[in-house]
Amino acid sequence: MLLRRRENLDTQSLPSEWPELLKQVYARRGVKSAADVERRAQALLPFQGLQGMNDAVALLIDSLMRRKQVLIVGDFDADGATSTALLMAGLPQFGFSKVDFLVPNRFEYGYGLSPEIVELAAAKGAELIITVDNGISSISGVAKAKDLGIPVLITDHHLPGEQLPQAAAIVNPNLSDCAFPSKNLAGVGVAFYLLVALRSEMRQQNLFDKQGLLEPNIASLLDLVALGTVADVVPLDSNNRILVHQGLQRIRAGACRPGIQALIEVAGRQQANMVASDLGFAIGPRLNAVGRLDDMSLGIHCLISDDIHHARQLASEMDSLNSERKDIEQSMQQEALHSVNQLSIDSEHLPKALCLYQADWHQGVVGLVASRIKEQYYRPVFAFADGEHGEVKGSGRSVTGVHLRDLLERIDTQNPGLISKFGGHAMAAGLSLPQARFDEFKRCLEDTAASFIDSECLTHTLLSDGELLAEQMTLDFAQMLRDAGPWGQGFPEPLFDGEFELCSQRVVGQKHLKMSVKLPGMAQELDAIAFNVDRDIWPNASLKQVQLVYKLDVNEFRGRRSVQLMVEHLVPL
Repeated sequence: MLLRRRENLDTQSLPSEWPELLKQVYARRGVKSAADVERRAQALLPFQGLQGMNDAVALLIDSLMRRKQVLIVGDFDADGATSTALLMAGLPQFGFSKVDFLVPNRFEYGYGLSPEIVELAAAKGAELIITVDNGISSISGVAKAKDLGIPVLITDHHLPGEQLPQAAAIVNPNLSDCAFPSKNLAGVGVAFYLLVALRSEMRQQNLFDKQGLLEPNIASLLDLVALGTVADVVPLDSNNRILVHQGLQRIRAGACRPGIQALIEVAGRQQANMVASDLGFAIGPRLNAVGRLDDMSLGIHCLISDDIHHARQLASEMDSLNSERKDIEQSMQQEALHSVNQLSIDSEHLPKALCLYQADWHQGVVGLVASRIKEQYYRPVFAFADGEHGEVKGSGRSVTGVHLRDLLERIDTQNPGLISKFGGHAMAAGLSLPQARFDEFKRCLEDTAASFIDSECLTHTLLSDGELLAEQMTLDFAQMLRDAGPWGQGFPEPLFDGEFELCSQRVVGQKHLKMSVKLPGMAQELDAIAFNVDRDIWPNASLKQVQLVYKLDVNEFRGRRSVQLMVEHLVPL
């Protein structure tokens, strides 16, 4: 791990009344003017920039007028669940009377709009299929729907392949001809924009008055948009930050839906003080756990419930599944670490990409295992488990600078037929291949990675915003940084570094280090916590000095607010 301090940049274009440190933090993250951190809903990019939106809206209005049965087909992750819930909650406000959803069980059908899912949709009486957070690679599924006379409206954000499905309409900011400035919308963001566009057209056609309906308050859906956007770890560009901020504002004000309120309660978070990281690390995992271990319908029913008591029951079930997921993941992680340790005596001699497989691993958890191993060895990792029909299913996680889908595409191009199917993003991807060809894929991955990946990408570098002075270690300053977000993927929360006196240290939760520290000459001690420390090193009563790389956070406990350092890396001095 390398620590590097970010350079000071010219901040003259930023408002003079902003604190200089905040201006530097913003400038280092690409902010060039106050408009780049505008968070009002009015500053959202206009929906007109999304290719295919006119066709999509026309299809929806035609279905509304004909009172068609609409079936939403989602994905089994948090983005897919929030996207599905958004349309389930939103479309009835436009007058749609027959709206249902179907989420493929990952263990029976796998990902996306497959021909088998289309047959299920037809059996449920679907007259229009809307995909959310999937569909752009569903060539055969859309063809099946077309044969059955069911039009398909695809809303997705995943990268398209060379061939597009023959859908009635496609809305995806990552289509090659789409001029929408933000390519980082999550699936739930695309679904939200669909309803914004539909409201605009129905307003122009006076269709709300004709139906005797009040115009929908689409802002009421922004809590779902914020949750799905953060949980899917898409880059928080300026447009996504507006969506997340607006959703968080509703959550903090107590204006979120009962399902999200219930999930906040079981996660032990304070609703009035929620930040983006709470959505990513507390709420999102409980929602994702349902799709990993069970049927995501449970999570969607929680999100669309209007009854807080019912929502709490469902959230409790989801919390139990998340605990089970943690246990499974911990066991798999230990087995994965053992496998990696057998590959090499040190990380310098490991392949540039790791490929792990164990027949009895849980399909729904392999992505998390890949993520944990990636964090430890800082290189792309694929983890596989047995699937159905003699195949193995894998999930990959990558590091900055290595585009995982492009890596798979190169392997697929050079080895036709080796991979049954694949898809994903720069940082995460999934694939299936015959179990008998796993060893062949592993060799191809390692060989391709050797030339595809620049060795510099495999050095984990922490970028610090520098040292904080003692007078900046205050509650007001920490709150200012918290309020300057939302922080997240592509817009990282400020990291600072410094050398501290180590006043006390103890292990909590078996693997986390709780400390009291202070800067030299500082009277007041500060609380600090480092998660998952090396127990061979910590605690160590003989150590009196420590270098910390940390985030300045506000800790709230029993009504008391105090400054806390959230330690990302620590080095004994």
